[in-house]
Amino acid sequence: MKITVHANEKSEETEIIICCKKMTPAIENIIATLQMINQQMPVTKDGVNYLLDINQISYIEALERKTFVYTEESIYESKLKLYEMEERLCHNGFLRVSKSCLVHLKFIQSIKNDIERKLRLTMKNGEQIMVSRQYADSIKKRLGVI
Repeated sequence: MKITVHANEKSEETEIIICCKKMTPAIENIIATLQMINQQMPVTKDGVNYLLDINQISYIEALERKTFVYTEESIYESKLKLYEMEERLCHNGFLRVSKSCLVHLKFIQSIKNDIERKLRLTMKNGEQIMVSRQYADSIKKRLGVI
């Protein structure tokens, strides 16, 4: 791979051009990373590709080897693995709450202690998400509860 950067003071905006022989998973990953920097995430719904603003995402869940992205209005699917999304979103208000779920902290409405040191999060849209014991303390600290 060859990387070339041309700095030009007369440029009005930054433009990134990718030239490749064919689209590969590695190039798709580079594009996804660049889109995340721009606060957008590539997702699909009903076979249509979208660029979703990450501020619309309330939580992300991994089920049966697929990654689902939830907004208050809709459900999308992502090609990225949950751990890849966590790496990219951890600095944008997202926190892992279980082995299979990331939550956008700004969408949490309330937090309640549950059985066996687990927590129950109620999201602004009324959905409830369980926080496993392993992640309960970090959620409490991040929300300023303890």
